[in-house]
Amino acid sequence: MYPTAPLYESLARLQSRRSVKAMHLQEPAPSNTDLEQILQTAIRVPDHGKLGPWRFIRFTGQSRAAFGELLAQRYGELNPDASAQNKTFERNRLLRAPAVIAVIAHIKAPHKIPQWEQQLSVGAACQNMLVAACLLGYGAQWLTEWYAYDHVIDQALGLADNERVAGYIYIGAAETQPPERVRPKLEDVLSDWQLP
Repeated sequence: MYPTAPLYESLARLQSRRSVKAMHLQEPAPSNTDLEQILQTAIRVPDHGKLGPWRFIRFTGQSRAAFGELLAQRYGELNPDASAQNKTFERNRLLRAPAVIAVIAHIKAPHKIPQWEQQLSVGAACQNMLVAACLLGYGAQWLTEWYAYDHVIDQALGLADNERVAGYIYIGAAETQPPERVRPKLEDVLSDWQLP
């Protein structure tokens, strides 16, 4: 029977949700069970046409370091004068968190479902991952850095022509609770429609 009982405690946690910078995430990584719960939540998004316009690539353990080697190599190709320190940073980029999920937009086009709606579904999947991580007690950050837009890295990920990286979701335990940031006032972004 609807409406079901409200979950005010969960709502309060979501209303205090903050992105935790990847550099402030640490072990423990989400357990396999928790990571599966996060991904199951990701696919419970609005999906007009039941297209499933997303897929996920998981990086845990040594796969983070192996992918980092590709990032360092590609960064050096793009920046021949890059310092050893910069290359080391790129090499360790995915090691900032114990688990990283690449969210891949898998857009069907041409299709009667507009691409924009498919893209919104992909964004909702990313947000649901952040929400699920928060409710499970983890910190998380959704990042799109240079490697989310590089065609060579796309090839290393095995992306098809109709795919692109929507972002990398970094997940782990937060070192500390991040400080609150300025949010818009609801009255500044809410209006009631009226007949002209």
